[in-house]
Amino acid sequence: MISNFLIISCTGKNNSIGLKSDNKFFKEKLQNNINSNNLLVSNIINFIGKYKVKLSNKYSIIVNMGPGSYSSLRISLSVAKGIQIVHGSKIYGYKNDHLSDLNLESIEILIKNNKLENKIIKPIYKK
Repeated sequence: MISNFLIISCTGKNNSIGLKSDNKFFKEKLQNNINSNNLLVSNIINFIGKYKVKLSNKYSIIVNMGPGSYSSLRISLSVAKGIQIVHGSKIYGYKNDHLSDLNLESIEILIKNNKLENKIIKPIYKK
């Protein structure tokens, strides 16, 4: 069961990130502009720092897989994959229509109803 998580919902409009840590949920809307994709990592670092959270393998990463802007979706998946590589977190994805609002109750229903997918794109790295 997923108890602590970082959720990234960047589809090109209504971009948001959320964090559940120790039964507390925090959410932040992100600006939707040309530079918003470039600032995603900075926004996440500032967001988790604001609530004094240190990501680890105890945190799952939940990513919106679309539909939405190709660039926004690819960047958010790449950021999630980077967090997974660094911290050993598990990544899960959901479809935009499975989560109407980024609030804790809706996310917990999504988790409980097994609407999350862990078959996210697995990149192949050259050695």
